[in-house]
Amino acid sequence: MLSALRNRTYRHLFTAQVVALVGTGLATVALGLLAYDLAGGHASAVLGTALAIKMVAYVTVAPLVGAHAHRIPRRALLVASDLTRACVALALPFVSQVWQVYVLIFLLQAASAAFTPVFQAVIPEVLPAERDYTHALSLSRLAYDLESLLSPALAALLLTVVGYDWLFAGTTLGFLASASLVVSAVLPRMAPAPRTGGAFAKSASGVRLFWASRRLRALLALDLAVAAAGAMVFVNTVVVVRGHFHEPAGAVSLALGAYGAGSMAAALLLPGLLARAGDRAVMLPAGFALPGVLAAVALTTLAPAGRWSWAGVLVTWAVIGAAGSAVLTPGGRLIRRCTDTADLPAAFAAQFSLSHGCWLLTYPLAGWLAAGVGVPVTAGVLGLIALGAAGAAARVWPVASAAEPAPAEARRTAAATG
Repeated sequence: MLSALRNRTYRHLFTAQVVALVGTGLATVALGLLAYDLAGGHASAVLGTALAIKMVAYVTVAPLVGAHAHRIPRRALLVASDLTRACVALALPFVSQVWQVYVLIFLLQAASAAFTPVFQAVIPEVLPAERDYTHALSLSRLAYDLESLLSPALAALLLTVVGYDWLFAGTTLGFLASASLVVSAVLPRMAPAPRTGGAFAKSASGVRLFWASRRLRALLALDLAVAAAGAMVFVNTVVVVRGHFHEPAGAVSLALGAYGAGSMAAALLLPGLLARAGDRAVMLPAGFALPGVLAAVALTTLAPAGRWSWAGVLVTWAVIGAAGSAVLTPGGRLIRRCTDTADLPAAFAAQFSLSHGCWLLTYPLAGWLAAGVGVPVTAGVLGLIALGAAGAAARVWPVASAAEPAPAEARRTAAATG
């Protein structure tokens, strides 16, 4: 898997991703503490609103940037996004009103929505060999999972010697380091962008590419299945651990750690599995595993709390992490196969926006249902959504690769439907 790091450009870009992720993780901890200082007992409402603002920024900004990214040198766009994020992180400790937090969070996430799809679109050009690109996707998934485990620990260590305001300084340094690494990387020349009409048509071109490709429509359906299961984990872990099983607060971290461990294990195994079985044979079974696991969660939380049922929750959380990783990690391979090089920025921006739209749907649904009708019913409803999404993916994804139009044909079909 580490063979992809032999490429100097990718090595610099991957390191930039890692340091930016660490900075983001520190900001997540610091933002929670800042919200508590500003809002006290209403801090959860502040954070919930901030999360919704994040998703809105992702859904709305990414397609616009992806459609117009060809007009700006990619290095300049990536560096400008990092510098914007660094400035926002530097300003956050000085806010005194909740609305100021919301404005800065929107700016921060809008910059992230500009950075991430363009970054994702560069990697398949830097690593044209499919084996290296698959390894890069697994490394990226590992980076995300390790960040979710290590950043809170690093933040806790730093908070023993400094105030939480200094965590924002660490975030700023992370984004500045990311910008420096991007500057030092030699990026491939951007392919000429196709003519797709006016501003609205360009913004919607990536979405039309998804609609024109059966495999990309299947990928979007599987993204919804992952969002349904993932929302159960990220929204309701604390309710399951503390409310149903009456475990101590530290057990929340244990449950989330089980999810991350499952995701990392899958990321390590995926390059070999994908080489032997292919994308469809790996991603569809993983998608269908998610509703089954959510059904197990519903049954486990219906039963009286006990050591065996608590162990069962840890196992199901690990399986959700593994299945989600098996769906999300190969997604970049599908996008590259179904899209011309010139269309990659718009396609990755569309995937970024549409997939986060799925989370924007499932996050509040998981929270409202759990508060209104309880965790078992919530797991059941989310399981039905995941089952329907996985079934839709199986129906639209062609079994034979010959059934999928070539990228240029997909683009022409998208243009014709637009």
